[in-house]
Amino acid sequence: MELANRTTVQEFILLGLEGGQQRRFYLLIFFSCIYIITLIENATIITLVHLDDCLAQLPMYTLLGNFSWLEVCYVTTSIPRMIFDLASPQGIISFQACFLQFYIFFSLGSTESLFFSAMALDRHLAICHPLHYPTIMSQKNCSKLVAGCWIAGFLGYAVPVILISRLSFCGSNVIDNFVCDQGLLSLACPPFKNASPSIQMSMNILIILGNFFFVMISYGIIIVTLIKSSNQSSRKKAFSTISFHLMAVTLFYGSVAGMYVAPSGKGQSPITKIVTVFYTAITPFLNPMIYCLRNSQVKEALGRVLRKMEQQMRKK
Repeated sequence: MELANRTTVQEFILLGLEGGQQRRFYLLIFFSCIYIITLIENATIITLVHLDDCLAQLPMYTLLGNFSWLEVCYVTTSIPRMIFDLASPQGIISFQACFLQFYIFFSLGSTESLFFSAMALDRHLAICHPLHYPTIMSQKNCSKLVAGCWIAGFLGYAVPVILISRLSFCGSNVIDNFVCDQGLLSLACPPFKNASPSIQMSMNILIILGNFFFVMISYGIIIVTLIKSSNQSSRKKAFSTISFHLMAVTLFYGSVAGMYVAPSGKGQSPITKIVTVFYTAITPFLNPMIYCLRNSQVKEALGRVLRKMEQQMRKK
């Protein structure tokens, strides 16, 4: 990897979130709190799914438990590094570390998109095909679906990232963001530099929009089925569930689309950083509350687990 003056690129510089020392201190405190709370929220869901027998037997919560673990990995890929750069504003990251973050960051994003599709499929089968649901979405099939999401998400970007890492990089090694994201592609030497927007757009359309349309079609069929249903109580409960699912889907795809599907241009750096902050920190922070805030099964499971822990402590 060589610059225009033939020196080898050993590192990149992340500009991060700009501002004065006081502003950086407030941002450090804010994102540290967001990160810790996000870890606690998602760890609670994972613990409940594993400790509560009722939730563990339901495919929807198996998917939700894995989704929560995904969110933990997602925020850990970017937020600790951002906090570190806010505390020590040098922003230097090695070539290998930058590409490792680039690969994990995009792979987890793809995996999250696949999990939204998997959860939409689960709700579609449960509501539209309730008689066949236990057979189709058995624990074995659910485990295969979960494994498929993880494997496909990480294999999808493996070859492109390896090929990109072998390119030459010219001119500047400065990335105007707090993560090694699509800005990395703009540093490549021609002719790839000129072709990178088209390649990136094609990959994003394939992965992001493909899953988005699948999710929208699935929930569209679900809504039509519920409207036709004569059971008022079950219809109300199902509408409540999918409304929160759709809220999480809207947050994720809305922010990601603003970054990776819409064309970028000059002067977009502040907007780019705001959108990146939203889907790397704010969305994982909100998702546990969206999925579990009004979920009676999760609340009941939390009560059962707390009572079980209390009984065990009394025995000791």
